[in-house]
Amino acid sequence: MKKKTLVLGASLKPNRYSHYAIQRLVSHKFETLAIGLRSGEVSGVTVDTTLKGFEDIDTVTIYLNPKNQVPYYDYIVSLKPERVIFNPGTENPELYKILREHHIEFETACTLVLLSTNQY
Repeated sequence: MKKKTLVLGASLKPNRYSHYAIQRLVSHKFETLAIGLRSGEVSGVTVDTTLKGFEDIDTVTIYLNPKNQVPYYDYIVSLKPERVIFNPGTENPELYKILREHHIEFETACTLVLLSTNQY
């Protein structure tokens, strides 16, 4: 199994990009975890509504607008991911600064594009 990815802002709605991302991560054989507002399942991945102390997270891919990211700042840092991906519409200079202070890499990119071009 490839490195673990946490989808933050996961949606159970099939027309949402976070939903597509979970499906694509699973199809590319990435171990995928998800946190969203509603519990459920997407492509065999349980969407949790509580912040769990996941370990060995390689990537956090964000699907929340900057305002909705604020309550997750400490949580993201506590996971000590190798990188954080800010998908289109989630760019957040305030969180960039916090990540830099904790030596966590980040990029503004589209998870779906990275997966489709084998750059993930």
